[in-house]
Amino acid sequence: MTEARRQVLELLAAGKITADEADRLIGALQGGESGVTTAAPAKPAPKYLRVIVDSNEKDDGPVHINVRVPLALLRAGVRLASLIPGSAQAEVNRALREQGINVDVSQIKPENINEIIDQLRDLTVDIDHKSDDVKIKIFAE
Repeated sequence: MTEARRQVLELLAAGKITADEADRLIGALQGGESGVTTAAPAKPAPKYLRVIVDSNEKDDGPVHINVRVPLALLRAGVRLASLIPGSAQAEVNRALREQGINVDVSQIKPENINEIIDQLRDLTVDIDHKSDDVKIKIFAE
């Protein structure tokens, strides 16, 4: 075991880095030792959540919806949710439940938003509804 690898493992054991960070560092060390990097190129961080709906309904005619939501808006919303006073959080939760949204705003933390956005990199939802000739696509870009 090399000294650099040992240092990475010590940082991991001390809780100074996460397991994912340690894995990336060890991978980089292995690539540096052999001169060849085996890791796949990293995908760029997504900037938008995209929703596309194409429908050709017989009664209403064609419908095309293309929504592109900046993920920065999601980050800002999470930051705003953290500013809601504790006394008002119960009221916000009640109002959301009345609208069919079962979310506890006290559990929304700004430090967790990057993890959620990272998971969106691999998000792709395609829905083909054959009887109504409707296509829905949701993805991060």
